[in-house]
Amino acid sequence: MNQPPPPPQHNPYYGGPVPPQQPPGYGPLPAAGQPPTHPAPPFQPRPFAQRPPSAGHPVGAVLLGFLVSFVVSLLYAGLNVATYKDQSLTSANVLYLGHAVLNGAIVGCLVGLVGGRSGGARIGAGVIAALGAFFGYTNTIPLVFAYEETPSAAWDLLSHEPFFPAKVWWTSESDGGVDWFSPLGLVLAAVTACVLAHVVGARRRRA
Repeated sequence: MNQPPPPPQHNPYYGGPVPPQQPPGYGPLPAAGQPPTHPAPPFQPRPFAQRPPSAGHPVGAVLLGFLVSFVVSLLYAGLNVATYKDQSLTSANVLYLGHAVLNGAIVGCLVGLVGGRSGGARIGAGVIAALGAFFGYTNTIPLVFAYEETPSAAWDLLSHEPFFPAKVWWTSESDGGVDWFSPLGLVLAAVTACVLAHVVGARRRRA
């Protein structure tokens, strides 16, 4: 059965205007004769809120590290060309390992500053520093050959045997076996670059 409709609501003011309804979320209506109040909005944004630190630029960090590593390796090769006649085997090994650590330190600091806490940038820093240590030594061989002979003779040497500088880098001058200082330099360069990139990137993040 259909239920009867509810009775109409009567105006308590007997036909007068309906009083204004209170908007949701606001305080009571002001009394008669008082100026209306304007409550504060529910949320006040902080004008000087601290912004989160930037995440860094991994690609730019790797490119910058590659450029700096190339420059440092080129300076090391030039120093070798200028002093190779006066170097003993011990001094040559010390100079090579020192260059590897220096290359890794410079690359790691720059990558940490630019790349922040990016893991890819840290790995890239280690690879770049190791390559810088390797090519810094191998580039010395054709440069010395060009200095002693002629640039065309060095070019002919590399054309006939392109891996000759790598063989000199790997072979020990004392006994003709493996020169373990050579891979040690790569390890030192890579570890130094990765560690410093991590430390500098973490400090940059906290700052």
